[in-house]
Amino acid sequence: MKKVVILKERDISRSINSIARAIIEKNGPMEDVVLIGIRTGGAFLAERLQEAIYRLISQKPSLGILDITLYRDDWTRISTAPVVRKTNIPFSIDDKTLILVDDVLFTGRTVRAAMDALMDYGRPKRIELAILIDRGEIYRELPIMANYSGGIWDTAPEETINVYLKEEGFSDHVAIEEKKAA
Repeated sequence: MKKVVILKERDISRSINSIARAIIEKNGPMEDVVLIGIRTGGAFLAERLQEAIYRLISQKPSLGILDITLYRDDWTRISTAPVVRKTNIPFSIDDKTLILVDDVLFTGRTVRAAMDALMDYGRPKRIELAILIDRGEIYRELPIMANYSGGIWDTAPEETINVYLKEEGFSDHVAIEEKKAA
């Protein structure tokens, strides 16, 4: 298997709209709801989710972008000189329902790092997790589950799921691919 596309552009849009409806249903008015996208893929999806919510109820939850590079427990394995990008959370997260947005949930370590980083910004009332792709619990290393998901795909150890978005210069799609050798 080289590359198997599991979601196309319209599927991604449907998933984002479905997640937006579920967030609205659970949380009601958006005054105390904030979206925080994990840089990079999660940030783009959070922007799309904000627009989807606005189209449904004419309210936009606040939007922030979070870089978790220095909070990762594996950054020394990734690079000796990590690239730290800007975090932009221009509002208080205290007592807010914070919806953390990312593209893929796999081991749970990225989400754990994001929650650690968020605690440096304040104390939210609640943190929920919105994920486009959940790779299932079989490889989950931490007890983290998505509140909102575009779908669950179990994969083999030698596979990965990549999310390709137009904001990064691709046509929108999600694919299961063979892992590249390290």
